[in-house]
Amino acid sequence: MKNRFLFSTLLVLFITVFTACKNDDDSTNSTTKTYPKTFGIFTVVDANTITMDGEIGHNSKKNFDKLIAEYSEINQINIVEILGSNNDEVNLQLSKTVYQNNINTHLNDNGLIASGGVDFFLSGHKRTKGTNTKIGVHSWGGEDDNGNEVTATDFPEGHEYHLPYIEYYKSVGFSQEEAEAFYYFTINAASFDSIHWMTDAEIEQYKLLKE
Repeated sequence: MKNRFLFSTLLVLFITVFTACKNDDDSTNSTTKTYPKTFGIFTVVDANTITMDGEIGHNSKKNFDKLIAEYSEINQINIVEILGSNNDEVNLQLSKTVYQNNINTHLNDNGLIASGGVDFFLSGHKRTKGTNTKIGVHSWGGEDDNGNEVTATDFPEGHEYHLPYIEYYKSVGFSQEEAEAFYYFTINAASFDSIHWMTDAEIEQYKLLKE
């Protein structure tokens, strides 16, 4: 029920530079260590570094697991653009795997992350960004068990529907207070069909960067 992917399709309409074909297809079965080598939205550029570009999807965790099994020394993910995810459960599982493998995340110059892409960025042990970047947050939306459309702000603070995100932020190093503060900020910053681009002051306030 809980997801942030509804905004991803709408956001594409506003990103005019989004012309390359980016997908989450399965990687090949070859085990030859060559560079570059692509695993869905991940591309290995050297023994320690991968780039990430595209929407997080159903195959992203599986592709990343294949990548790490083959290139075990990876310690840096450089993000070009992540508009969001179409599967929040996979996104959070993937993000936890990145954190558990002590990998850093970096948002490249002119890079963009939005929605579930921001959640993924927070998985980095070190989290840095270049210049002219955009970080967008908003509420999640979906359907309840009865098929009624709902959004995050329909539920009071502390409701069970909020907990997966708060627990995720805690699992990647946020305190309880920090996790709650950032989560409730995101769902109140913009509706699920809109976006709020975070200011430098907000990025600092909610501790998105970590050296």
